[in-house]
Amino acid sequence: MSYAMASALQAAVFTHLDADTTLEILVGSAIFDVAPSGGLPGLYVMLGPETVRDRSDGTGAGAEHEFVISVVSDADGFHTAKTVAAAVSDALVDAHLSLTRGRLVGLNFRSAQAMRVAKGTQRQIDLRFRARVEDN
Repeated sequence: MSYAMASALQAAVFTHLDADTTLEILVGSAIFDVAPSGGLPGLYVMLGPETVRDRSDGTGAGAEHEFVISVVSDADGFHTAKTVAAAVSDALVDAHLSLTRGRLVGLNFRSAQAMRVAKGTQRQIDLRFRARVEDN
């Protein structure tokens, strides 16, 4: 197994989302892989946890990364959060990301869960993606 490409994958996902023009219109610069000091805006995107499985084979090291991207909104209802979640999904599904180590073989949407959080004052959508990477 190789976890060696985890940081490169995270950086590539963040950079790709941060450069997406649709997301820039919807959330501005409110895309984080760590919560900013001070406080969070009313609408933001946050890179979340991941689970990694070995996918090495006879040709080399590889891994499958299942990771979460969360969309959080303090707007009434789920419409705003779902609009941003759709933009995140559109940006990532089948994206051609350039990694500083390794190679992205594929990036697919797995599932989503929409929920109320913060005692019902916020809406959160957790999008799960699966990335297959190979070391080179």
